Amino acid sequence: MKELELKYGCNPNQKPSRVFMDEGELPFEVLCGRPGYINLLDAFNSWQLVRELKAATGMPAAASFKHVSPAGAAVGVPMSDTLKKIYFVDDIKVPLSPIATAYARARGADRMSSFGDFIALSDTCDEAAALLIKREVSDGIIAPDYTPEALEILRAKRKGTYCVLKMSTEYRPAPTERKQVFGITFEQGRNEIDLTGDNLFENMPTENKELSEDAKRDLKIALITLKYTQSNSVCYVKDGQAIGIGAGQQSRIHCTRLAGQKADLWWLRQCPKVMGLPFRSDIKRADRDNTIDVYMGDEYEDVLREGTWQMFFTEKPEPLTREEKKAWLAKNTEVSLGSDAFFPFGDNIERAHKSGVQYIAQAGGSVRDDNVIETCNKYGIAMAFTGIRLFHH
Repeated sequence: MKELELKYGCNPNQKPSRVFMDEGELPFEVLCGRPGYINLLDAFNSWQLVRELKAATGMPAAASFKHVSPAGAAVGVPMSDTLKKIYFVDDIKVPLSPIATAYARARGADRMSSFGDFIALSDTCDEAAALLIKREVSDGIIAPDYTPEALEILRAKRKGTYCVLKMSTEYRPAPTERKQVFGITFEQGRNEIDLTGDNLFENMPTENKELSEDAKRDLKIALITLKYTQSNSVCYVKDGQAIGIGAGQQSRIHCTRLAGQKADLWWLRQCPKVMGLPFRSDIKRADRDNTIDVYMGDEYEDVLREGTWQMFFTEKPEPLTREEKKAWLAKNTEVSLGSDAFFPFGDNIERAHKSGVQYIAQAGGSVRDDNVIETCNKYGIAMAFTGIRLFHH
């Protein structure tokens, strides 16, 4: 197949719409559903991300994409019982395979942003992964293959309209890429920068120069995730998964704050008081996610006021106080942070420190590098200057 006609472009008024190859066949097969323009943008960006994560770590990888940026990305590191519970996968009857675990992590990090996502898996989608996907609100999936059991489950999703794409692992794009804006064609060499080696971390200007193997893995996950995130972007990673991604902000400190807020919410969901919320048994998963998010924030009264809490809980919970939040957040440590370009000021480090960041990889090259290094040294943070910018538009 050289060409695939799409329903419309980014918006319903943008017709006609298609994807096509100038030479050769399209490198993917539609096994179910009808992909849209944005679906395919998400699919091909996320496929590149998981392919590179697998190459960098040797582990199965998954990504949850929304509007051409990842909401989550992860590799198949085994999960604790706490993570299984907050990701709503503790009731799955079949054992969670590494690829299913990677998806549970990618989806679970920021469930609010992942609502209606497009999924990418680096490895064959198996029954366990398909059972997780079946329960979530999602637009589609791209993977190199599917087991018969998984394909049967996914083809039944959304009354048979769920988008299932099979991607060729042999496909390699041309070394140059083009796109049009306002009728003008842009051309550039593809970003083929290799982010798999430990040589990324050779230049460490901070007093602390120690990076554990887990930290190196997590910093690679951060950088590869940023390679496919709309710039400016910053990514917090812990335990093999992105826990906070700040994308598309004009100011880097806003990226750092946004991603840090998401990382904090991820950690707060593991607080016993949040995990113990007395939800009604008939609450849908999306409503539970929304309620937890509001409960943990400054507008908690929106779900705890009289006449409202009864819609979600069997009894009225006590608020999560500012002091309780601060005490719990202080327990989050060993977080890694990547940035798609240099940090211009030490304020980014100050904010990152509040979310438990102890390892950083960034391009370096700011006129205020001395201030950034000094701030890292104040907190004992180990920071590498990669010399690599990862802008993506």
